[in-house]
Amino acid sequence: MKLLFVAVLLISFLSFVSPGFATPHPGHNDGLRHRYYHKTCPQAEEIIRKMMDEFIKIDSDIAPHLVRMHFHDCFIRGCDGSILLNSTSTSKAEKDASINKPSLGGFGKIEKMKAALEAACPNTVSCADLLAYATREAVHKAGNFPRYKVRGGRKDGRVSCANETESNLPRSSVDLKAIARFFRAKNLRLKDAVTLLGAHSFGDAHCSVIGGRYEKNFNHTGKPDPTLNPALAAKLRKACAVSSDPTVSQDSITPDVLDNKYYVGLLQHKGLFTADAALLTSKKTRRLVRLYAAKPATWKKKFAKAMIKLGEVQVKYGEEGEIRKRCDVVN
Repeated sequence: MKLLFVAVLLISFLSFVSPGFATPHPGHNDGLRHRYYHKTCPQAEEIIRKMMDEFIKIDSDIAPHLVRMHFHDCFIRGCDGSILLNSTSTSKAEKDASINKPSLGGFGKIEKMKAALEAACPNTVSCADLLAYATREAVHKAGNFPRYKVRGGRKDGRVSCANETESNLPRSSVDLKAIARFFRAKNLRLKDAVTLLGAHSFGDAHCSVIGGRYEKNFNHTGKPDPTLNPALAAKLRKACAVSSDPTVSQDSITPDVLDNKYYVGLLQHKGLFTADAALLTSKKTRRLVRLYAAKPATWKKKFAKAMIKLGEVQVKYGEEGEIRKRCDVVN
C-alpha cells in the first residue's frame, strides 16, 4: 500500500552542503558530527545504502514511506526513533495513532537494516540515526539528489505515545497559520514548511484524508472546493469511488518522482490537500512556490538543507536515550 502524506509532511530535510554544514537545534546538538561511526562502525552507512538500493528496486514506495516516517518521528519528541516502537499492553504507540495507521509503512525494512547493523557492529548504531541515513537514501534514489551530509550521534528514545500525535502533527486540512505554528514549535520556519511540503510530489494519499474537496457538495456548497482544479476534482471523484478508501497519487504530474512538479501543480490548483492550497494564500509563501516551480535546482538545494534541519530536531544524547538492539522495542 502506498502512503498517505498528511499535510505537514513532510518536513525539512537534507542538503548539498559542505561536510561542515549543519543547522543545529539551539544549544542541543553538540553531540552530532559527520562520520560519527567512522571508527566504531565504518561500514554502517554503506550497509544502509546497499540495503536501501535493494528495497527500492523491489518496491519504490519505500522511499516516500521513509520520508514521511522520518518527519513524523522528528515532530514527536524529536528525532529519537520513537515512531518505530510497538504498542504495549499498557501504552498505545505513535505508529498506531489514527494519523499514522495505516498510512505509515516500511517498518519491516528498518528492522532488516537494524539486524544487519547489529550483526556487523553490535550495540553501536542507533535506530534514530538509521532512520536519518535511510531517509537520505530514499531522497537520493527517488529524486536523483546528491547524498546530503547527515550528522550521526542520535540516541533512541524510550517513550512512544499515540496521544501525543494530535498536538504535534498537522492534519491535511490545516490552514497556513496552523502550518506555521506546528513548524515553529520545532524551531523550523515557515519557509522550511513550504520547502518540505515538496515531499508531497511523490507517494499516495488515502481519499479519506483529502477532506472531500473533490465532492460535488463540498462544505454544503453544492460544488467541489473552488480552490481545487475542476479537472482534478472530477478525476478524484472517479478514483475515490472505486472502494471504501482507495489511494490516489499526491502529484498528478510526476507521481513517482521527488521533484519540483509539486509546486508546478500548486500553481495549477492541483494541490491535493487543503494544506497544499494554503501555500497560495499569502504573498510570502506564494512567492516561494513560484520560485520553486521555476527553478528546480533551487528547490533541491533548499529541500536538502531543510531535511538536515528536520533531522536534528530535539535530538537526544547520552543518558537521555539508548541504542536499541531492535528498533521496535526498548532494551
